[in-house]
Amino acid sequence: MTYAPAPREFDSGSAIALGRESRGRMSYLAGLAAEDAVAAEYRARGYVLLEMRWRGKRGEIDLIFADGPGVVMVEVKKSHSFEAAMSHITPAQVRRLFASAEEFVGTRPQGNLTDIRFDVALMDQHAQVSILENAFCGWV
Repeated sequence: MTYAPAPREFDSGSAIALGRESRGRMSYLAGLAAEDAVAAEYRARGYVLLEMRWRGKRGEIDLIFADGPGVVMVEVKKSHSFEAAMSHITPAQVRRLFASAEEFVGTRPQGNLTDIRFDVALMDQHAQVSILENAFCGWV
């Protein structure tokens, strides 16, 4: 005897949740692809990748590169335009990034004396990358 499950009624709530889950997964994968593309851009500029998606107790840093004895912390944002991508950065996120960076440099030989630069790398819908060096000067 074979068993076939009873047909289920259409549940619009489940369909909506599945659609959100699918969009969330697509956004996550697009973000990973953006980070990979930005990492390649920095490598092409001669930077050495130290960490991807470094996670500490205070948060995550997308990319960390060596810049001589210093480090470059890179926040990657992807959206349909550079302006839209930049708009996704909040002051709270910048504070978390600073706290995470402080935690990371604590693991370096120079500790809190390590030179740090914070960049933002934006990617638009055409996979073009715009890098804003020292993006958070004046934020805190």
